[in-house]
This record gives sequence, structure tokens and C-alpha cells, in this order.
Amino acid sequence: DGHKVAREGWNGKGMWIALTPGSLFDAKHAKDGHAAKHRAIEVEKHNAETGDYHQIRLLPHIDMRSADGSMVVGWLASQTDMLANDWVLLP
Repeated sequence: DGHKVAREGWNGKGMWIALTPGSLFDAKHAKDGHAAKHRAIEVEKHNAETGDYHQIRLLPHIDMRSADGSMVVGWLASQTDMLANDWVLLP
């Protein structure tokens, strides 16, 4: 439902996770160093004359705000986290 959630048992202050929905965007908007951008550049060179842009599909994934405030993109839950019953919804 788009809520942030956290475990009561997490030691870090301000930590939470949230589902990031998928999206589709033109490869020319990918960040430098993104693996898909390297392939997209090759495709765009091939399609430069037609103006047809390669698109990248970013799949849904879970992101986490860590205790130091940084964002962990594509956070993987441990078995303990997945089976825990101390999850809470955050405002």
C-alpha cells in the first residue's frame, strides 16, 4: 500500500524499508556507470538515425533507509527479517 515499514527489533534509529515500484525510461536518462546504460549506448548508436530510443525497465524492488541515513537500493531481507512478527507501519 506504499507504507514505510520497520522492525521494532532493529537497533538503528530511523531505519525503514519501502517498496519502490517499477518504471520504464529512455536509456539516455540512465546514470553513468549503470550496466544497462552501456548496452543502451550501443543500441542508441545503431538507432541514432531513426530516433528510436532503447528503454530500460527498472523492476520493482525494496529500498532501505539505513541508520546512517543512506539509501540501500535493492535491499535483501534475511530469513530472520522475513519471518519476524515485529514489523510496524510508519507514518
